Amino acid sequence: MSAEPSQPAPAENGLAHKLGPFDATLIVMGGIIGAGIFKNPAVVARLVPSPAMALGAWIIGGALALIGAFIYAELAALRPRVGGQYAYLRDAYHPIVAFLYGWVLLLVIQTGGMAAVAIIFADYLRELTGIGLSSQVIAITTLAVLTAINCFGVRAGSNVQNALMLIKIAAIAGLIGVGLMVSPNGTAPVVVAAGGSGGWSGMTAAMVPVIFAYGGWQTASFLTGEMRNPRRDLPRGLVIGVLGVIALYLGVTSICIRALGIDGLAATKTPASEVMRQAMGATGAKLIALGIAVSTAGFLSQSVLTAPRVYYAMARDGVFFKAVGRLDMRTKAPVVAIVLQSALAACIALWVDYGQILDYVVSIDVIFFGLTAASLFVFRSREKSTPADTGHSPVFRVPGHPVTTATFVFVCWAISIHSIWTSPKNAGGGVIILLIGFCVYWFWDGKAIPERSDRSG
Repeated sequence: MSAEPSQPAPAENGLAHKLGPFDATLIVMGGIIGAGIFKNPAVVARLVPSPAMALGAWIIGGALALIGAFIYAELAALRPRVGGQYAYLRDAYHPIVAFLYGWVLLLVIQTGGMAAVAIIFADYLRELTGIGLSSQVIAITTLAVLTAINCFGVRAGSNVQNALMLIKIAAIAGLIGVGLMVSPNGTAPVVVAAGGSGGWSGMTAAMVPVIFAYGGWQTASFLTGEMRNPRRDLPRGLVIGVLGVIALYLGVTSICIRALGIDGLAATKTPASEVMRQAMGATGAKLIALGIAVSTAGFLSQSVLTAPRVYYAMARDGVFFKAVGRLDMRTKAPVVAIVLQSALAACIALWVDYGQILDYVVSIDVIFFGLTAASLFVFRSREKSTPADTGHSPVFRVPGHPVTTATFVFVCWAISIHSIWTSPKNAGGGVIILLIGFCVYWFWDGKAIPERSDRSG
């Protein structure tokens, strides 16, 4: 591997280096925890036949997310580049692979997730306030406000995200604590959940909403260029943040199963609200609705903050509109990239519902999860063939590599194939956009990406 720069963060990117380890950890957690954990335990319960399998799906998802965090932690230590995952794919394979990731991130993965969560936020806000505006209008307005905040710079966006993240940790902890006060549901049968399909097919299908709920930790890597010491802080933030989320998610799922029973959980569309309603009546339902609204707002804030750095990196590489690669002179924020992402998310929120977005996003997201994890094999191979001349050892290594890394790649691609096979209409839209990206790439000249001495490592 060729020599890596000695400075904590790349100096050539023009971005402001203002984020530390606390920011990294909360950004990781903020990218994961949105509305999924408040809704998806019921979706999982309808697909598997027992409480053990329902909880098992969340354990498997958590283990997969933790392995992914380990992989991205090593990649972050090896390649502290602007755009994070985009840079890993570019440097490991070919510029077109990185472009396709940025392309589907903008049109499918990030904007789709933002649209889904914006609509959920709007639904809960309407429930809380009784406001007469439509969910779409509220969602678009919320996106506009968060976009404006993030245009003031990474520190402003990070401060808002951190505050919302701390509030939603408190809300989830409160749900778990209150749930322990509810008498266990011992009347519901535990043989087959309502609507459960059971077996391998049911468990595989259940992994789609689980992966959707656990997804997002990788977006912290997009902010590598704005961290003071990305080699040290991003790996720590990834591992600590994912472990924290696993603990919270297993706590919520256990409480829902305990309070509602597997059939009761499968029968409701709002499991968190149902648990709080049983414990505290209408007041409890209102409190958790407020917690979910804050949680979704925090996820949106994190999404607006992180992913535009990928589009900025694409523009700097010459494979996207030049305007997207411009920084505001005062705030050092990629304002055009931020506005572009939010505008597309608003468009998706107008015409795609939550169920469609699950398959639309997950089927494509996990393809690039697998490709990114596989890039570690590429970098390890180069490291062996071209030893580093700096004399320093890597900051982080993936435990159990290559077995854990290969397992992560296999599971990701298996979930993608299953999602596309079982929901071709919903997932197919994302696949079509991916294929269109091949043609769009050649609209821009891939050779515009400059050869850099550190690309070989």
